[in-house]
Amino acid sequence: MTSTRALIALALAALPLGGCVTTTKTNGATGYGAAPVASAPAPKQAKNVILFIGDGMGISTITAARIYEAQKRGETGEENQLSFEKFEHVALVKTYNTNAQVPDSAGTASAMNTGVKTRIGVLGIGPEATRGVCSEALAHSLPTLGEEAKAKGLAVGIVTTTRLTHATPAAVYAHTADRDWEADSNIPAPQQGQGCKDIALQLAEAKFDIALGGGTGMFYGKNGGGRRADPGADLPAQWAARNGGVVVKDAAALAAAPKDKPVLGLFSPSHLTYMADRKPDSAEPTLTDMTAQAIDRLKADPDGYYLMVEGGRIDHAHHDGRAGYALEEAVEFARAVQWAVDHTDPAETLILVTADHSHVFTIAGYPQRGNDILGLVVPPPGGGDGDHSGSDEPGAPTLAGDGKPYTTLGYANGPGAVSGERPVPATGINARQQSLIPGGSETHGGEDVALFATGPGSDRARGVIEQNVIHAIIRRALGWVE
Repeated sequence: MTSTRALIALALAALPLGGCVTTTKTNGATGYGAAPVASAPAPKQAKNVILFIGDGMGISTITAARIYEAQKRGETGEENQLSFEKFEHVALVKTYNTNAQVPDSAGTASAMNTGVKTRIGVLGIGPEATRGVCSEALAHSLPTLGEEAKAKGLAVGIVTTTRLTHATPAAVYAHTADRDWEADSNIPAPQQGQGCKDIALQLAEAKFDIALGGGTGMFYGKNGGGRRADPGADLPAQWAARNGGVVVKDAAALAAAPKDKPVLGLFSPSHLTYMADRKPDSAEPTLTDMTAQAIDRLKADPDGYYLMVEGGRIDHAHHDGRAGYALEEAVEFARAVQWAVDHTDPAETLILVTADHSHVFTIAGYPQRGNDILGLVVPPPGGGDGDHSGSDEPGAPTLAGDGKPYTTLGYANGPGAVSGERPVPATGINARQQSLIPGGSETHGGEDVALFATGPGSDRARGVIEQNVIHAIIRRALGWVE
């Protein structure tokens, strides 16, 4: 643990303090690094921090969502800006895990919430621990932002469109050798009885003021429709009895819940419904609804709060090769960010918007300005650039080498791969985009993601930084370190 504390201190020291331009070496073992330091006036300390994570929201997703959002309003789209793209400070973030060139959500979310880069597939533990080994996880536990915030008297909130026990939300409170240990029945028999707790139990025992998402199945036994080993298990009831909290299971109950009590919201057996599949009379709250409820309740704490908000189903849609679904989720994510901007004091609230990782998602083919982002590539009048074939007829799509059109959006791998003769691709929001390499699930991408920041301490988001430095930016903004 001594080495871990030293590494955290190194990350904090790497943040800008003003003065001459300089750079800091990166520690290859843990991924610590820093943006160039430049002269800047000391910002006012933040009272509140909201960390928005668009799971899988790489640069190409932001670009496509920007266009898609505006095209839904009847505009061409390219000139549009998503809510967070208007923030004054931007950085690029390196996302690799300590043992993986292309990361997963557990290792990346842990880097942001602990300040230490770690292995793929683990939560809240250091890179010294082997995935799936309980004893090593117990020996290398790391404090999280959520735990530190609570210890310092701040309120803590978690909002997600995934299961609350999924990797990104769990990084706020959990320490586990494997992100898949969401319920006790998920822990392999050889690892049971050694002191490791499943993620749902850790949430039920954690200190938080509001946690909203899905995943009821992880908190109940089979008598309650869940998958816990004890048929009568009811972790939410135990949490409520211990904390005087309220458990809610739909949007109406959330809106009616007392504002002076902790709230645990579980709105779906697993992940929340995709925005594209949501019915008008859905009982589930949207990401914006949950964000609004969380901020409205957390702001009552005079000491401030730390809130993590995840748009988690952007990632799931990409894995399924469904770009339209991913863009709908990204647009809702941007809407939630805008709500936060409109309902918080910019002088006291640091808002950070980023992604945990990217996807192998591409925008290609020389489409004309304003071309349907979910449609076939149609070149500008007179043709596009490069070696391509197509019809001279205005508005006709560009043809690939096989004589068939193709879509602007595609994937390098995934379930949309074509075997044999390629069919004309489907278009629109329900389409599964074609991909190159076959696979049951599209994979993450390894390129940098963006960090957008506004509010006190946001000027430290600049240059190219290691992902764990986001943790240090937050701690400095809150005044926890000099």
